[in-house]
Amino acid sequence: MAVCIRICLRSLISAEFKRKLLIPGLCNLNRKLWGAHRSYSSQVLSGKTVRIGCASGFWGDTAVSAPQLIYGGSIQFLVFDYLSEITMSLLTAAKQKSPNLGYAPDFVEVSMAPYLKDIKSKGIRVVSNAGGVNPHACAKVLQDIAKTAGCSDLNIAVITGDDIMSQKVSLAEKGIIDMDSAMTFPKTVHSMNAYLGAGPIAKALDLGADIVVTGRCVDSALVLGPLLHTFKWKHDDYDKLAAGSLAGHLVECGAQVTGGIFTDWHKVPDWDNIGFPVVECSDNGDFFVCKPPKTGGLVNRFTVAEQMLYEIGNPSCYMLPDVNCDFTDVKLQELQGHDGGAVLVFGARGHPHSNNYKVSATYADGFRTTAVAPVAGPKAAAKARKTVDAILKRCRRIFKSLKLEDFSKVETTILGTEEMYGSLARKEFEESREVVLWLAVHHQQKKALQLFAKEIAPAGTGMAPGLTNIVGGRPNVSPILKLFSFLYAMDNLKVDIHINGEFAVSYDQQQALPATDHVEGMQYPAMQVPVGGSNTYRLEQLAYTRSGDKGNSSNIGEIELQINAFDLVKSVCNLVIPAIEFVFCFRSDRAESSLFTLHPAVSHTRGSSTVLQSPV
Repeated sequence: MAVCIRICLRSLISAEFKRKLLIPGLCNLNRKLWGAHRSYSSQVLSGKTVRIGCASGFWGDTAVSAPQLIYGGSIQFLVFDYLSEITMSLLTAAKQKSPNLGYAPDFVEVSMAPYLKDIKSKGIRVVSNAGGVNPHACAKVLQDIAKTAGCSDLNIAVITGDDIMSQKVSLAEKGIIDMDSAMTFPKTVHSMNAYLGAGPIAKALDLGADIVVTGRCVDSALVLGPLLHTFKWKHDDYDKLAAGSLAGHLVECGAQVTGGIFTDWHKVPDWDNIGFPVVECSDNGDFFVCKPPKTGGLVNRFTVAEQMLYEIGNPSCYMLPDVNCDFTDVKLQELQGHDGGAVLVFGARGHPHSNNYKVSATYADGFRTTAVAPVAGPKAAAKARKTVDAILKRCRRIFKSLKLEDFSKVETTILGTEEMYGSLARKEFEESREVVLWLAVHHQQKKALQLFAKEIAPAGTGMAPGLTNIVGGRPNVSPILKLFSFLYAMDNLKVDIHINGEFAVSYDQQQALPATDHVEGMQYPAMQVPVGGSNTYRLEQLAYTRSGDKGNSSNIGEIELQINAFDLVKSVCNLVIPAIEFVFCFRSDRAESSLFTLHPAVSHTRGSSTVLQSPV
């Protein structure tokens, strides 16, 4: 299977860029957040404003975020993002075990139940995709908790229609192929969900919902929905829709925009109390990003810019069901005097959206298990590798005797030897006196991997000395679920809104003309790079970076720190990234690298692309 590595290179923060973005008179705010809240709105944002906090970036995020925003965020809306492609697979498996499962229980039990009374009393409205593959079940449990808490008058809305498993047979007959790999429609489809937009969320809020529970939707819709409801933006107010989508995109991963996984991680204080993000938005689309006072973390242009690059592909055409976004002229300005930092964001542009939804399907492709064990002592790496070879050889002999096929895939990494760096690994680490053996295997039959799992412990007594324990005990066998993505006409999808368990209305997605399904990056001739001397720099000395992935598609975003570093880093990325060991991490016959760039001195995209033939 082909692996696509998309590299989004930006130079948003440069000396010249900083100078151009300085707006006099907006950087002298010295009061604390809550005392200065109205001052920020009136001095920075014009017109009506609304504050939205995001308390979850994934299923399993910290339990401290919700109370932090409820009691310290001064918010009108609280949103929770729980879903990823793998999460949908896990929730589908849970629902198959029990018809009352299939949603994110953390939302109900951890984030809502303890605070429902205060959420109601403060007038905070909640939007979450915690419904997963069973939003009605999620809402039912939430209603029961609301009654127990004396909040039975809360209106709970459910949005359905994203699940298209009922169309499985017809889609297979139509010859649907994967939009990236061109793989044919799999026979073992496990789940299929369309990424809905913000319109149904806004409609549910218009109908009086206090809490909106959705299934699959684009992450940014959790914020854009409340903005559409609050400001009554029209479906063709594309610049405002793009700005609202950017606001949602920045906060959808929770603390990633407030200092989480930041390149300069050592400059971020108090991870234990990291602040979760709040966006305050105006009706003209401008907004600023901040966090509650007296919390850890960091909000500045760099943390915001890094998150803006996360998983967007082409920055001139980030495609969403409500709008195609152009972020190439976005401006970021730090606001002084704010506890923890605040950044004003403006300049997003929008264009008509596609008339198709993106659908993410998951399909079963056998089973996998992973064995992890520390190995200590002299020649630890050599002992670990010999142990792996012996375990695999023994298992293959057992498989042959039972007429079982060989492993479909074997992945071995000796952690502590820099093996993940491939040919760039430093040789001295090969002599480390402690390493970790990481052995992952795939097989089409569960029985085979159960046999494999039983052969790990015997290595502790019958193979090399120094294998100290097996992390987690005997390895568990789990099914492999892979991603299959395709486009699905909006006209073919029926989206329904339910209030308090009763059908309320169907939502009709506005059609856009002309519609766009795919936009290539703008092509520019190669640049001459005036580089001289023999200085050596680490990339982190020249740029901030942020990586992300969707299935087999990975991307790396970079923000150059100096204007004179832009052409240098762009050239290095063009020449070196295809050769470095990213390809070592993927087992593929073909790796593709696409480079989309934004020049620091002009407001347009510059791009180039290359296709690599990789032997791995």
